Amino acid sequence: MRRTVRAAWHAACAFAAATTLAACGPSVVREAGEPEIKIGLITKTETNPFFVTMRQGAQAMATALSATLMTAAGRYNGDNATQVTAIENMVAAGVKGILITPNDAVAIVPSIKKARDAGVLVIALDTPTRPQDATDALLATDNFKAGQLIGLYAKAMTGDEPVKIAVLDGSAGSSASRLRHAGFLNGFGIAEDDPSIVCSRNSFGERTMGRIAMHHCLSDTPDINVVYTVNEPTAFGAYAALKARGLEKGVLLVSVDGGCIGVQAVEIGQIAATSQQYPLKMAELGVQAVVEYAESGAKVSGYTDTGVRLITNKPAPGIESKNTFFGRQYCWD
Repeated sequence: MRRTVRAAWHAACAFAAATTLAACGPSVVREAGEPEIKIGLITKTETNPFFVTMRQGAQAMATALSATLMTAAGRYNGDNATQVTAIENMVAAGVKGILITPNDAVAIVPSIKKARDAGVLVIALDTPTRPQDATDALLATDNFKAGQLIGLYAKAMTGDEPVKIAVLDGSAGSSASRLRHAGFLNGFGIAEDDPSIVCSRNSFGERTMGRIAMHHCLSDTPDINVVYTVNEPTAFGAYAALKARGLEKGVLLVSVDGGCIGVQAVEIGQIAATSQQYPLKMAELGVQAVVEYAESGAKVSGYTDTGVRLITNKPAPGIESKNTFFGRQYCWD
């Protein structure tokens, strides 16, 4: 018979969540010969380093718990149809749980409902569905706070000087993108229709689209001096467009992610600050929750905040931040 260590794990998890950024250890110890536990992981894309790290973390934890991980991803950021097909295929394959980063927070809900009706535990990672309770649980960065932190930082660094802001979001269907956008505006202290926002475009969270979007913004308004990007791949594209015009030194560029390449970009001054999030923790806790459900029937529920920290080497007065030494300790690539 499989023996669980639920009580000890939950106690350790509560302590770790309160004191560190590290994920908790395995929730169960499985014996050889027991029924296979299949877990599905569906990410927005295959290539974004954030989701690559998430997949690696999920695989490592599944291997540690003697579970089988099935993976799928959208063909591009915003691709709902491929995620729908992946859910259907995974349910048919007999998964006990599905971990998903939704490309379209609304359109994916009917497919998630069918999976849950079939007895599959569905957990959103990183990005909530709309409504949020369409999944059994959400393990994610506080995306509003992530945006708010870099908004507060950008405001503190620009002070009372006139600003012309370019906002480069993800995709229209992404709830994470909307939350980060709203958080940035809140932190900067401006409304959606503020005249200081001179350009607002979707980048689909990609480097190439970020460069193209920034190019168009600069064509319309060459003297932009603040750039918000939804993630670091977009930030790298925006930086390339700025550098191509010789403008990279005079623009405050802020972002969200905290990957190792992003932390390095903060270190060398390409990005002023980034809000670091922790995909490994999301993946590990998600896999643990599915194994626990398969073993005992206990379902995780509600929202678990997996943490966010502002990373910069030029701290702003009154805004809590960590330097790139800290960022390198907890980054991912």
